[in-house]
Amino acid sequence: MRRAGMYVLLTAIALVFVGPFLILLSAGLKPSGQAVFSFPPDIIPRPPVLDWVKEAWTAIPYPRYLLNSVIYVGAMVPLYVLVSALCAYPLARLRFRGRNLIFLAILSTMFLPGEVMLIPRFLVVSQLGMADTFAGVILPGLLSAFGIFLLRQTFAGVPREIVDAARTDGCHELRIFWHVMLPAARPTLAILGIFGFISVWNSFIWPLVVLKDSAKYPIALGIAYLAGITGTDVRTLAAGTIISIIPVVVVFMIMQRHVLEGMRGAVKG
Repeated sequence: MRRAGMYVLLTAIALVFVGPFLILLSAGLKPSGQAVFSFPPDIIPRPPVLDWVKEAWTAIPYPRYLLNSVIYVGAMVPLYVLVSALCAYPLARLRFRGRNLIFLAILSTMFLPGEVMLIPRFLVVSQLGMADTFAGVILPGLLSAFGIFLLRQTFAGVPREIVDAARTDGCHELRIFWHVMLPAARPTLAILGIFGFISVWNSFIWPLVVLKDSAKYPIALGIAYLAGITGTDVRTLAAGTIISIIPVVVVFMIMQRHVLEGMRGAVKG
């Protein structure tokens, strides 16, 4: 009975989180003769149609926005993970004066709202001549206090005996970092990569600030553009949103095993 009650509770919690997505999917597949909003909710399309998906695909340059988001993700996520790891390793394993002070200074930036950094970032990007460019969107997002903190804790948990054995075999610090630390932190790197992917894919405020040319917009700005075009056309907007969500779901399903490994390691630790 206790296990059955637990399953019922978990199912109810899952429905709370999945419910909005199901309503969105239903609205994007319902025919024009079926009401989008009704009480009690009617979420089963009768029959499902792809008309609104086609309309959303052609209403805006959807392929271009998807390609832009793929470019941003492909450039930012690997560099974001690598830069975070390079910053976290010396803070976790090397001894130098001011190490803890530097780490606290980096950690303190996590408490600042992202909007506070918009104007300084924009001024720096403008002075470097990177406004309204792909580089202007990519470079400011390569450094993250959260990523440094997460990997620093992971690197600090690697047994010292393994590092000492590598040094005894003649490995220098960069080789230890590449061949010892990164493989040991693989689940954490996977989690950080997923977080980075979701953050970049859904980025809205910073591209809106730094970009003027709509041809460089990511998909999140494309959805906002679609909302402005469609107005009260809920079906087309829902279909366009579903298209933008699919890559995130696919990436999470592919990386799910690494996420679970990271969570088990964190709980065990």
